[in-house]
Amino acid sequence: MVRVTFYFDGFNFYYGLKKKSIADPAWKRFYWINFVKLCEQFLGPDQILEKVKYFSAAPLNVGKQSRQSALFKANNLLNPDKFEIVRGKYYKKSQKCKHCGEVFQVPEEKRTDVNIAVHLIGDCITNKTDILVIITADSDIVPPIEFILNNFPQKKIKIYFPPLASSFDLQNISPKRPIFLENNKARFINSVMEDTVYNVEKTDFASIPVEWK
Repeated sequence: MVRVTFYFDGFNFYYGLKKKSIADPAWKRFYWINFVKLCEQFLGPDQILEKVKYFSAAPLNVGKQSRQSALFKANNLLNPDKFEIVRGKYYKKSQKCKHCGEVFQVPEEKRTDVNIAVHLIGDCITNKTDILVIITADSDIVPPIEFILNNFPQKKIKIYFPPLASSFDLQNISPKRPIFLENNKARFINSVMEDTVYNVEKTDFASIPVEWK
């Protein structure tokens, strides 16, 4: 069987989904998604899901952090061997208002691009996968993709764009035509989790945040 690994740029994916849910409120329910089930629906008959790697950082806002934690816990309860979280970090960055000159703090995500690059190249070096599916519209991922295409020609790379997001650079470098996730609503519908998710032993659970209902 051909091994397939999915790499989610969490920041990119979440904000694409958020933009889509503003345009179409029905997409809000897809915040509470089973990532492994979603990815499995893109596999061919000769393919097997090796791993879903989700790259993100814990938000500084307590409410957002709580909702993200619930989503990650639910996915870990359902797919402990297939779902992996790779964490970056948010830092406070000072910015100056162009109009009033006041200095204020804004959160800035760090390490995610580097984490994705390291895992992409590392999984090729250690031969942990055959096909790498990258879910992002961030052109900063172009250099590691170029490295893999030049040094691991036996590996295949696919680009999936988050909802309402795309990249000309990624579209150009992609060996195959990118997939636009916003055109796959049926697969999202099939991947929505129950409001409360339990582990196999029914000893632990995670519930959908009230704000996402």
